[in-house]
Amino acid sequence: MKEEKLLAILRLQKCKAVGDILAKKLIVNVGDVSQIFKEKRASLSKINGIGNHVLKHLFDEESLRCASRELKYIKENAVSYSYFLEDDYPTNLQHCIDSPILLFKDGNIDFSNQKIISIVGTRNMSSYGRDFCNKLIADLAQYNPLIISGFAYGVDICAHKAAIKNNLQTVAVLAHGLEQIYPKVHKKYINQVNENGGFLTEFWHDDVPLRENFLKRNRIVAGISKATIIIESAVKGGSLVTADIANSYDKDVFAVPGRTSDIYSKGCNNLIKNNRAFLLNSADEIVKMLNWDLSEKPKIIQQQLFLELNENEQKIYDLLHEKGKQLLDVISLECNIPIYQLSAILLQMELKGVSKPLPGKMFELV
Repeated sequence: MKEEKLLAILRLQKCKAVGDILAKKLIVNVGDVSQIFKEKRASLSKINGIGNHVLKHLFDEESLRCASRELKYIKENAVSYSYFLEDDYPTNLQHCIDSPILLFKDGNIDFSNQKIISIVGTRNMSSYGRDFCNKLIADLAQYNPLIISGFAYGVDICAHKAAIKNNLQTVAVLAHGLEQIYPKVHKKYINQVNENGGFLTEFWHDDVPLRENFLKRNRIVAGISKATIIIESAVKGGSLVTADIANSYDKDVFAVPGRTSDIYSKGCNNLIKNNRAFLLNSADEIVKMLNWDLSEKPKIIQQQLFLELNENEQKIYDLLHEKGKQLLDVISLECNIPIYQLSAILLQMELKGVSKPLPGKMFELV
């Protein structure tokens, strides 16, 4: 990438009045990110959302100086990066409207793997959660998934270590710059993670781990994967924010149930109770929901002339026949079938050659 273009991207990223959504709108309307800072203010002001306040910050000299310093650091340290309009940008994240326009990375990350899952949860992990996490990743290892997490205490570091133990690629999404490490006690895992995947962040090299950065980081964790798995969580916590974001992106969310008396199971139990996550008991449920078994072992399904459908299958068939393809949540509502039951029913209908899944939790008749 030419220096002029990278400098423009950094200036846009540094501008306090411009978030990722507005930055993308600017780039799309102007056509070239390098051209934004050459345009007349009157032309830019015609773009929806670009007012005097934004223009003032956009052309701020301090942002230019900061961007120039970061560009110098990137060049001198050969920092790898991915721009949201280029092929090496993570595909799943590319489809999220508020994804970062620029990501910095370190290690040996390969996003060509389509089986990407995020595993997050409490920092106060119990032995129950640790055992479940280790077994889950060991059982999924045969499918060679890429494991995403946040390199924090508890569930995060457990997921990274389990991935490495099972020779799987793992990527740590950071809430600070690549020059920082938080928590510092995890510094001993840096080389292992880099050898088996790497680190990813939207933050500049000297950005420190502020509280708001962790919340911002969660949208990358949710958006970069096919599904998000919550191992353990209290009633409130960052992993529940990640689950909410994943739901907003229309991604699958799984939660591990626990005893109602356990503090760090209450968040997961609430997600399941409120149909915000699928109940997760074993790796098999992830394999079936994400169709990994079908992609690994293609099956030829012959549609029968006369189908024998049970009552619930008939309800779903009638709905899809009448209204065409529908969202999973809509099918659940219209047919009065809880989502945790509906997924298994739809899988059986798929195996019978009646229906098929589509991207974005959509289903239609074959």
